[in-house]
Amino acid sequence: MRGDGGSDETEGSGRPALADQRGVESVYQPAEDSALLARAVSERVDDGDRTLDVGTGSGFVAATMAEAGADAVGVDVNPLACQQARKRGVTAVRGNLVDPFRDEVFDLVAFNPPYLPTPAEKEWDDWMEHALSGGEDGRRLVDPFLESVGRVLGPDGEALLLVSSLTDPDAVREYARQHGLVGEQIASEKHPYERLVVLRFVRE
Repeated sequence: MRGDGGSDETEGSGRPALADQRGVESVYQPAEDSALLARAVSERVDDGDRTLDVGTGSGFVAATMAEAGADAVGVDVNPLACQQARKRGVTAVRGNLVDPFRDEVFDLVAFNPPYLPTPAEKEWDDWMEHALSGGEDGRRLVDPFLESVGRVLGPDGEALLLVSSLTDPDAVREYARQHGLVGEQIASEKHPYERLVVLRFVRE
């Protein structure tokens, strides 16, 4: 998960420092959060569904979609992530969120965003910062995703979003409602520093 990768903790927060996640990797690798989202996705995908994995990273969730019979594509701003996903056999597009795609084209869109609340002074300007840090409130990319994902959902399309209890799932659902999306929790998993939640959204 994107909050539990080292022994040193952010002062006063009770959770590991963002810097502890850093090493030689420049692409976020599958962890507990990825596995939870992948399980939720695999239960909802049907043969032939057109699906999108936003922030695909190594392509793990997109590959799970494909294994479940979907016509899956991944998107990531990180060119190194796109390369890794393609090595996994995933069709990967370099781009921001859902920007590269046409209207109403997907049956299911999944997103495991960077969700760690991170003060600006703790940010690192590198690919792992982009993969891990959710900004001050953990919603640096969550909110823009909710603002835009409805455009690419087909008539019966749905979006699955993984968030943390650190990100305030109720606030996430309320923000989505303001942008025409109705949300419900469909999966959750408790971890030492947080609870991971998968939210499902459909257009009102």
